[in-house]
Amino acid sequence: MTEPRTDPSGTAEVSDLRDEPFRPEVVSSEEVYRGAVWSIREDRVRYGDGEIVRQYTDHTGAVAVVALDDEGRVLLIQQYRHPIRHRDWELPAGLLDVEGEDPLAAARRELAEEADLVASGWEPLVSTFVTPGGSDEVIHLFLATELSAAPHPHPREDEEADIRLAWVPLAEAADAVLEGRFRNAILAVGVLAAERRVRSGDERR
Repeated sequence: MTEPRTDPSGTAEVSDLRDEPFRPEVVSSEEVYRGAVWSIREDRVRYGDGEIVRQYTDHTGAVAVVALDDEGRVLLIQQYRHPIRHRDWELPAGLLDVEGEDPLAAARRELAEEADLVASGWEPLVSTFVTPGGSDEVIHLFLATELSAAPHPHPREDEEADIRLAWVPLAEAADAVLEGRFRNAILAVGVLAAERRVRSGDERR
């Protein structure tokens, strides 16, 4: 492995830093709990001079959508999340739980299912490990523009039955993230990345 270059102060150059795949030998892997949505897996791994045991959520992966309208507003949805006992603000998002489904196709589906919207403009925004210390989940975020109403409203149930929608200026949503009023991690990543993308585009004009 090549060591990152450093400047005289010992600081690594940012252009040389990136996440690196690393695959130690997995001695054993067992599903210790199967849930309705995801499971818990326990792996025994050779690491250094010994072995470590790690349990983690075996996740399907997910997608999320930063939907921007023509006025530069981002669509946020609010729904109840039982583990945190909050109705938090989020982006339209969902699991990659359809076998073989492309992430972009899943993003289109989730935008229609959760917000009754379709989009003509789609761009990959960023992909991120959500909780790498406890889950193998990767979520792919997309920027959706040129929005219009879906031809058929989608029926919703359980927590999705009382989803609340809000259109918020993108800069104000970013401010709310930095002020701690929005604490959903996927929303934070998506909104801040989208604001950077939009600002960079404006500066190039």
